[in-house]
Amino acid sequence: MKKKILFEVCCGCTEDAVQAERGGADRIELNSALFLGGLTPSIGTLEAVKAQVKLPVMCMVRPREGGFCYTDFDYDAICRDALALIRAGADGIVFGFLKPDGTVDEARCADFLGRIRAEKSEIETVFHRAIDVVPDVFAALDTLIALNVTRVLTSGQRASAPAGAETIRQMRAHAAGRIDILPGGGINAGNVRGFIEETGVSSVHASARSLRHDTSVRGNPEIFFGGKIDGKGVPEDEYKVTDSALVGAVVRAIEG
Repeated sequence: MKKKILFEVCCGCTEDAVQAERGGADRIELNSALFLGGLTPSIGTLEAVKAQVKLPVMCMVRPREGGFCYTDFDYDAICRDALALIRAGADGIVFGFLKPDGTVDEARCADFLGRIRAEKSEIETVFHRAIDVVPDVFAALDTLIALNVTRVLTSGQRASAPAGAETIRQMRAHAAGRIDILPGGGINAGNVRGFIEETGVSSVHASARSLRHDTSVRGNPEIFFGGKIDGKGVPEDEYKVTDSALVGAVVRAIEG
């Protein structure tokens, strides 16, 4: 009997979650601001997602872009957000704390986990891709295993999970079932089957998004409301949404 491979889809809004479920996803990671790597979603978005889909929802708690070493002000907001998300129905919390030297901040992780487990003892916990910048990924895994973290999201410390496949395979061997290894980054229908066979993982994470245009802002092309890339404003008339057809293609590729 073929092993079931769980497919988690990274979502940024209610429509994304609906499309993910329609395409056959098994679980959702809910964020806002995916262009920034994913920030904390609003309570309203989580409530809307829970009203529309039946899939488990993992919620990101990340208050800002720009790294994972947080001020006390940031940490206070993170804790408040995490508790509010759990009370609003989150099935899991995605988090990550690093020290200035890039190692896992074990003390802060322990404090945070204690707070959210006091709110919901069976909450799933996911250490996000902050692990991809730590100096020793295996020492980081040992720290997270000692903290009883459910799983870790990783691209194997490379720009994409397929490029980091060998490290992911080694991480899975090192974990030895003590923590789940969830690969994400650059996984699609064209590479997922070979990636699974190469690494032996039992779950994958992808975004499966397509471009959509919003013409309401085209009247004045000099105006932009976001940041700049290479001195140019981020295009204000386009955004990406989860595409159920792309999700379905990954699901079919996984199933072989």
